[in-house]
Amino acid sequence: MPLLPFDNLSDASRVWVFAADPALDEPISKRLLTMVDEFLAKWAAHGQPLTCGRDWRDSRFLVVGVDPEASHASGCSIDGLYRKIAEFEKETGASLLSRDRVFYRDGSGDVRSTSRDEFVELSSSGRIDAETRVFDTSVNSLGEWRGRFELPASGSWHRALLTV
Repeated sequence: MPLLPFDNLSDASRVWVFAADPALDEPISKRLLTMVDEFLAKWAAHGQPLTCGRDWRDSRFLVVGVDPEASHASGCSIDGLYRKIAEFEKETGASLLSRDRVFYRDGSGDVRSTSRDEFVELSSSGRIDAETRVFDTSVNSLGEWRGRFELPASGSWHRALLTV
């Protein structure tokens, strides 16, 4: 099945979140989305096309979803997606596969990234608190993406990093 508009996928869809650090500028973002769209239009598992879509937020967050009611991604097909993202990283120097960053909105609404240790330090200094909006890149369903991807730190695993 061809690539679908992301909003047409069901909440049960499995998702993979890739977070860019730093944020991608417009030309690199367009290059990423073109590459991903071309890949997803041909994405298949065991020879069967996958019903899938993608979204791009804040010049940082790429989410790819597969609707399990129509098709199931296999280990090999998922590996193919990760290889494509790794290829993009190598070509552009962008970072999308690292899982060691914490993403949050600062007081002016900009998305920032930091290490876990730096996040704790920001909390200790009072620059981050329980109400700071954070991004949970570990969500794995579209329902979670829609309802829990961005939320106050107090409502996420990030609360364990808060010192105040």
